[in-house]
Amino acid sequence: MKTKKLGAVLACGVLAASLGLVGCSSPAGSSSASSAAGSSAGSSADAETTEVALLNDGQLTVITSPDYPPFENIENGELVGFEVDLAKAIAEEMGLEYNPVQMQFDTIIPAITAGGQGDVGLSGFSVDPDRAKEIDFTTSYYIDDQAVAVMKDSGITKDNAAESLNAAGVIIAVQTGTTGETYAQENFPNATIQGYGNSTDCFAAMQSGQATAVCTNLAVVKRMIDTAYNDAEVVLEVATGEEYAAVVSKDNPELTKAVNQALQQLEADGTIQELQDKWF
Repeated sequence: MKTKKLGAVLACGVLAASLGLVGCSSPAGSSSASSAAGSSAGSSADAETTEVALLNDGQLTVITSPDYPPFENIENGELVGFEVDLAKAIAEEMGLEYNPVQMQFDTIIPAITAGGQGDVGLSGFSVDPDRAKEIDFTTSYYIDDQAVAVMKDSGITKDNAAESLNAAGVIIAVQTGTTGETYAQENFPNATIQGYGNSTDCFAAMQSGQATAVCTNLAVVKRMIDTAYNDAEVVLEVATGEEYAAVVSKDNPELTKAVNQALQQLEADGTIQELQDKWF
């Protein structure tokens, strides 16, 4: 991989003030006292630099699975969504060009781990201890819950959902490799949990009668119902409080630091809130 020196997104003092951070380390070979003795002009000009390994020089190559609206999706041939806009903002903040790569969701973490296919995975990844054994998570930027949707004529309602879904003969469609799959397996052991490659296929299976319900993140369920599956409804919402974050190879910790720095700036200047207001 090629390397690129990235200047700090913000001088440490400004970042600490805006985000309430405890402090930051001094440059190698200098003490905190000597740093404090420097002029304010000099300290703001002397931003730390970081060696970051990138797949392509001058680009942030971001792997995504474009089948998870409103986070990422293809509309009129264009890749759009909250995380698409966020990835573009991160790349811009890092002084890089945004380079998207599309893959099926459950292949992204293996691709990041193997290397050579992308720098960052940004595709609705909930922070999870099992995933953290394989990759590093960045700072989180969104919190979501789990939900289950059924067809309106299914006979399953909000009042009986917990019991009715956990029954023999019930088929719950989930996107393979997601926390929705894990939640369904753990909470509906008597049902059949059927994996699909993406959330669109899950809803299509339910609408065609191949599945009884769909279990995935709440924001996705709401968007799918609002835009394409008006004959479905949410019967169960579970406050799982899942934190979404980008995934980076454990072999590239400096990139994780650089992305975190960009996310901190985007949080501080209101960009992340603006994107949330736009997409949710």
